[in-house]
Amino acid sequence: MDLAAALRAFIRIVERGSMTAAAADLGVSQPAVSKMLRNLEAHAGARLLERGPRALRPTARGLALYETAGGPLAAIDAALESLRGDGAAIAGELRLHGPSCIGERHLFRIAMAFQDAHPSVAVALSLENRPVDLIFENIDLALRMGRPREQSLIHKRIGFSRRILVAAPAYLARAAPLRTAADLAAHDLLVTDASLRNGALRLRKGDNTVDIAVRPKLTTNSAQVLIEALRAGRGVATTQLLLVAEELRSGALIRALPDHEIEPSEFFLVYPSQKFLRPAVRAFVDFATPALRRIEGIYSDYKE
Repeated sequence: MDLAAALRAFIRIVERGSMTAAAADLGVSQPAVSKMLRNLEAHAGARLLERGPRALRPTARGLALYETAGGPLAAIDAALESLRGDGAAIAGELRLHGPSCIGERHLFRIAMAFQDAHPSVAVALSLENRPVDLIFENIDLALRMGRPREQSLIHKRIGFSRRILVAAPAYLARAAPLRTAADLAAHDLLVTDASLRNGALRLRKGDNTVDIAVRPKLTTNSAQVLIEALRAGRGVATTQLLLVAEELRSGALIRALPDHEIEPSEFFLVYPSQKFLRPAVRAFVDFATPALRRIEGIYSDYKE
């Protein structure tokens, strides 16, 4: 029995909760993974996994083995990776995840530019407005909105994304005057689901903040829907600057209440610390970090 291979298979089964998923990740057949698990359990003289309602889960002894073996195996993989150094091929599949807002307008462009530099890389890009379990869902790298709480993740801070109010000139020309935050009550408000707190919009002007109770005309989690509604003159919208920078430059949209801003979002690149970085992942981290920080609307520090 190849003990190292059996341990890697066991660790991946625990992380994925499925022999089939673990086999796919390891590039072997499901029967081969099953055989490695049986051999490992025979070698250990203990049952390591049991079937739960939805997935395989480790027994008490299996959990102890997982926690003990995971770190050393990751360290060995990392040491081998460092020996290969610059000679390692930047190729294979790169599994990325990010929120739809920055993903649709920016992350996919960065991924395509990375492929131009490394044509042997195949990108699998998932865009969803939810945090994912990188280990369980087999994601190499995620762009996360908000500071990660998981201690097992390495996170690299990208910066703050400024949020502002914007509208089409035609809408503001026909709508009620909009001179103060209180005037928003008389306007059709378009919001993303991340903009409100308990039905209120928090605006900042200098060092002062004010919560405005609002009834949005449209609430969406799609950046594309929000932009299309704005262009059609459907109302005043809360949006990240990075989504509308081009429209603001062209005059298709203009800022509303330009002396006010909404609480910003903070972006991080995150990846698992227990999983050694393949050359393609390490190269993408180095490539994407400065590219993300150059996006108009991303700032290292938030200042009014």
